[in-house]
Amino acid sequence: MEELFKSYHKVFKVKYHFVFVIKYRKDLFLNEAYIQTLKETCKTLEERYTMRFETMGFDEDHVHFLLQSVPKYSPSQLFRIVKSITARNLFEVHPDLRDELWKGEFWSDGGYVSTVGEGVNAEIIRKYILNQGRKSDQVKLSNFF
Repeated sequence: MEELFKSYHKVFKVKYHFVFVIKYRKDLFLNEAYIQTLKETCKTLEERYTMRFETMGFDEDHVHFLLQSVPKYSPSQLFRIVKSITARNLFEVHPDLRDELWKGEFWSDGGYVSTVGEGVNAEIIRKYILNQGRKSDQVKLSNFF
């Protein structure tokens, strides 16, 4: 059975699918060190906030999260918390990123968020996220012709 968040007289199972895109669509997630730093940062977010990163999937220029949290945080608050803290930590651990991104921001301004119901819907999204792959690792349609 999946983990439920509990608080006094309440039990929660609220999930979101987030997609964050790197500024200028830079292919920075080809570097495993950046991916590892992002994963470690997400672990610290789980400890600091009431959230759990259930699944993560990386392409070279964006990341997908299946995130579970409590209703205390709105989707926009979670979006802001995760984007700001992960970007700040990536810049701290890897100062060279500032040069790569012209001293700017790590994430693009936009992104994607949707709620996820449990059951078939969650399983489909979970598989989709796990099947994310960098373009260099994916089979292209042109390879079949």
